[in-house]
Amino acid sequence: MTRHPAKNKLIAFVSNSAWSVYNFRMDVICCLLDQGYNVLIIAPDDNYSIHLREAGCHFLPIDFNNKTANPVSDWFFYRQLKSLYQQYRPDFIFHYVAKPNIYGSLAANAVKIPSVAVITGLGYPFAKRNWLYYTLKFLYKKALRHTQEVWFLNNEDAKIFITEKIVNIEKAKVLPGEGVNTDFFSPSFQSGKNKDEVFTFLMSTRLLRSKGIGIYADAARILKKKNYDVRFELIGFFESHHPDSITTEDLQRWGQEGLIEYRGFAEDVRPFLEHADCFVFPSFYNEGVPRCLMEAASMELPIITSFNRGCKEVVLNNSTGYICKSQDPFDLADKMEKMINLPAEDRARMGKNGRSLIIKKFGIEKVIDEYIGTLNADLGD
Repeated sequence: MTRHPAKNKLIAFVSNSAWSVYNFRMDVICCLLDQGYNVLIIAPDDNYSIHLREAGCHFLPIDFNNKTANPVSDWFFYRQLKSLYQQYRPDFIFHYVAKPNIYGSLAANAVKIPSVAVITGLGYPFAKRNWLYYTLKFLYKKALRHTQEVWFLNNEDAKIFITEKIVNIEKAKVLPGEGVNTDFFSPSFQSGKNKDEVFTFLMSTRLLRSKGIGIYADAARILKKKNYDVRFELIGFFESHHPDSITTEDLQRWGQEGLIEYRGFAEDVRPFLEHADCFVFPSFYNEGVPRCLMEAASMELPIITSFNRGCKEVVLNNSTGYICKSQDPFDLADKMEKMINLPAEDRARMGKNGRSLIIKKFGIEKVIDEYIGTLNADLGD
């Protein structure tokens, strides 16, 4: 593989899908490429690997399942990563999600390559104090002692890792989420919603129960019984093998009841955001900082979200939207009713306040600076 003479440095990104790398980190990667770095992506192959290659990245497909606990397959995954690191010798590695964070960090240390583990959210395993939680805690503690730093997307996740003695506070750094490109997600993008159309709520998410989709459906049912003429839209993709996934039967039932209009998966969510009047995200999942909230706010949509880690950081209550109680469809319905009855100019003001907050706190430029600063410090540029 040819290295760029300007830097002669190879930076690796290791994650659970090409889609996640493309969707969450493409701005960072493009900046690195522009500065003369070479970028190596190691992830399971999917429809987005071609976009990474077209951008100028070298893509290596690797098979692993981030949601299973199988010691044999995990050992094989570790050996695969160690072999690839020995073969390609990246100068620095960024790992994402549990298994790359654990086995990738161990493999990088074994071949003496500096790395950072990015904790994008605690997710499903940290929801209950069962055997999976204690196993993951032990493995994280063993692996993260070898990283240069451990990055978190919110203070609560960092606090848990520090108080549980998984990682030393000296290594912890809290980023402003993974950032959002406020030029791309801008209200200047137009799809043309007519003002006389039905008031539309929108939820965009992975189709997991803990993201609050059932809460959204129940709140829709409450408002329908009050005879509100309102549309409740949902976009997102299934993870059929995820233990927390909703079912197609759930969606069909909600659709037949006239509650939720499922619009499938959208590669570009901007037309849906532009068409909606309010974004809803009643998650009780162990979030990092949800990208969907940053995208919606950047598009000047008022937001209703739950008082949940990662979510409440993106919304200022009564200023950029409303914060509702967790797992409470009646409180969510109350906040949605308030939003429906709010004058259009007040909703517009909320949307503008939300975009200002995103630009100030979550702009992608701040995240890029963290990556560049870390590489400069560790690689001596």
